[in-house]
Amino acid sequence: MAFQREKQNVSASQLLQALADAEDIKLSQCTVTGVLDVNRLFDPAEKFQTEKLSLKQNHHRRTLTLSQSIVFDKCIFEENAVFAGPWSEPDSLVVQFKADVIFNSSAFKAQARFRNAVFHGTAGFDGCTFGGVVTFKNAIFHGDAKFRTAIFNGYFLCGSAVFNSSARFTNTHFVKGANFSQVRFYDQTDFGGVYSSSRAVPVYDSVFFARHHLGDDEGFWRFVKQSAQEAGYYRLAGECFYNERCASFWHKFCGADYSDLTTLKKLTRLLLGVRLLPELIFGRLLFGYGERPIRVLVASALIIIFCAFFYSLPGSLVYRAGPTQPSFWQGLYFSTITFTTLGYGDLYPAADGLYRAVAMAEAVAGGCLMALFVVCLAKRFSRS
Repeated sequence: MAFQREKQNVSASQLLQALADAEDIKLSQCTVTGVLDVNRLFDPAEKFQTEKLSLKQNHHRRTLTLSQSIVFDKCIFEENAVFAGPWSEPDSLVVQFKADVIFNSSAFKAQARFRNAVFHGTAGFDGCTFGGVVTFKNAIFHGDAKFRTAIFNGYFLCGSAVFNSSARFTNTHFVKGANFSQVRFYDQTDFGGVYSSSRAVPVYDSVFFARHHLGDDEGFWRFVKQSAQEAGYYRLAGECFYNERCASFWHKFCGADYSDLTTLKKLTRLLLGVRLLPELIFGRLLFGYGERPIRVLVASALIIIFCAFFYSLPGSLVYRAGPTQPSFWQGLYFSTITFTTLGYGDLYPAADGLYRAVAMAEAVAGGCLMALFVVCLAKRFSRS
């Protein structure tokens, strides 16, 4: 038996009783009036018939299991929709959804609370509009989580949530900000086109992407970068830009479908990835995509010191004024003026082709690294 309505006003009490009776819910273009709060089922004053309710009590926590299919298509929730414990005792209730839960294109005019909820099937919120605070804190998604093109007019709380399957936030709009601290993404994620219209930077402390090596976090870092840029947090925007470019590199190197490929195709893709070696060495490791100027200085110092030892060898340098005794400090002096392309002319490499080749290579490396360092500084201090 199913509780099915279309283009009608449905009271929250009717829905709660249908949930207690383990009936499948299927509403289309309906308006839900009243507070849809599952905590009302445990209030003796409400007088709901709860004989069929699957409820377990463990110390101070209840676990409510809803095994039926729940579908709200283009519905309007005029007041709070609560599938969690009350604000005063938020961890007192866990709601488990055994089947698919679909709210596609629905409008929540007030709060929507799913704290501690466990979704075993698909959690569909595509195209939804949320007017108040939305919380999925500590929620666990075993099935696909779909929040594509959703609009969160209130703050979005998703801290410590776990996404064991795909999480889709494509083109989602966070108006007042979002909290993704300690969220764990174990499968495919999609944050393409996600944006925020306020100056609130998303909270993302200890966020984890299991498919980081495949570049799944690229869209997430682009979203945080844009929010930080608009809010004027340029240093944070730079860090997010670095994370975004690193994710983009892995996405190009492996591809999103890498895990589904055969061993032969994986090997072929890795071999083709050799074309990205210059970006890996110069763009990421050395240049840090313009966000790691210290790396350029360290690389420069290492080259100067290495060449200084080389120039300290007997017969490596010729002194214009006459014979000279080779030493490390003399080699360091010549290495420094060669790296910086000053070339005073008092010392020059011996006619042996090896010494001249090293001097030419160091001069080229010095010119390139100094240019990279200037670009790094200009990028960091002129960002606006």
